[in-house]
Amino acid sequence: MPRVAIFDTTLRDGEQAPGFSMNVTDKLRLARQLERLRVDVIEAGFPIASEGDFEAVGKIATEVREVSITALARANPGDIRRCWEALEGGAKPRIHTFLATSDIHLGHKLLMSRAEALDRVFKAVELARSLCDDVEFSAEDAGRTDREYPYQVVEGSYLDAMNKAALLPSHMARGGAAAAIQGAR
Repeated sequence: MPRVAIFDTTLRDGEQAPGFSMNVTDKLRLARQLERLRVDVIEAGFPIASEGDFEAVGKIATEVREVSITALARANPGDIRRCWEALEGGAKPRIHTFLATSDIHLGHKLLMSRAEALDRVFKAVELARSLCDDVEFSAEDAGRTDREYPYQVVEGSYLDAMNKAALLPSHMARGGAAAAIQGAR
């Protein structure tokens, strides 16, 4: 029977709620509770965002030993290296890197072509894999990406470097990534 893995983003996404923030002690306390609940993966933070996030990810990675601890990194070398520096002492570290795939993000936010994005993804995942055995990639804004392109990214050459999880999040998209997943192929 297929197993559902629980990927908890409370420590990273939860801080984006208006008026809510956690310090290192709060994050560690919550991470320990999530470990007690036996979630599979805890996304502890975004280490490049601040010294506080870097410190929290490092503390959680070294003290929470029974579940996988991941941290978020944009698909660029500086983010990925900083992410690894925070996770390096962990028992089950995972680097979670991402890049937007919708034409609106590629054209207006990242100023790159689809081919350049594919190359960036491959290089990002290749670097992450050289640092950490467990790597995950997310195609940000996949819900607004035409139905075939996220599959080119996910099924493309980067999978050879990664051989792990890929996510198709639907940030602000109508219908979400599920529609893209269900409609393709």
